[in-house]
Amino acid sequence: MMINKQDLLEGGRKLPLMEEFYTIQGEGHNMGKAAYFIRIGGCDVGCSWCDTKPSWDATHFPPVSADEIAQRANQYPAKTVVVTGGEPSIYPLDYFTGELKRLGIKTMVETSGAHTLTGVWDWICLSPKKYAPPKSSVYKHAHELKVVIQNRADLEWAEQNASLVNKDCLLYLQPEWSVSEKIMPWLTDYVMLHPQWSISLQSHKYMRIP
Repeated sequence: MMINKQDLLEGGRKLPLMEEFYTIQGEGHNMGKAAYFIRIGGCDVGCSWCDTKPSWDATHFPPVSADEIAQRANQYPAKTVVVTGGEPSIYPLDYFTGELKRLGIKTMVETSGAHTLTGVWDWICLSPKKYAPPKSSVYKHAHELKVVIQNRADLEWAEQNASLVNKDCLLYLQPEWSVSEKIMPWLTDYVMLHPQWSISLQSHKYMRIP
């Protein structure tokens, strides 16, 4: 990720917007619910299986007014915004989430936790990555822990993270898309033996929507 952090995009009043779209949430606890997605460019985690690698370099996305983004989100009936990336917590998001809140919009974020959380959130989905583990301060705020699973060794990583979140945090194991058919038999067996976990599927790919 190449970005000048000197002014942090005017204190969060501008954001390197990669894309924005109204769709159905495809993953985790809020699967099946309508939401306006805002994808912010810039990520320094670098997952090999990332399906949005073009988002990594924030310099590809000119800064856009946070006020304008909030106003566009407000045009849709769901009144729910999901901020994702990239890694959105690279940026100061207090101003942006404040504007969303002022408009009566529910705020959700999907984050690896590799950076300190910024912004005010109604729902925090923590999706930890081995390459850049979450900051210890993030765990207690997570409403949902969603761990991407590629192989059996990832289950140990998932349990390590589950031991750090608060007791009310919902736990999800999500098969990485490219190996999902291969690993599904033993992953479903694992959840049946460890029912504190649920399986999250990338249902938007089945629905063929963004």
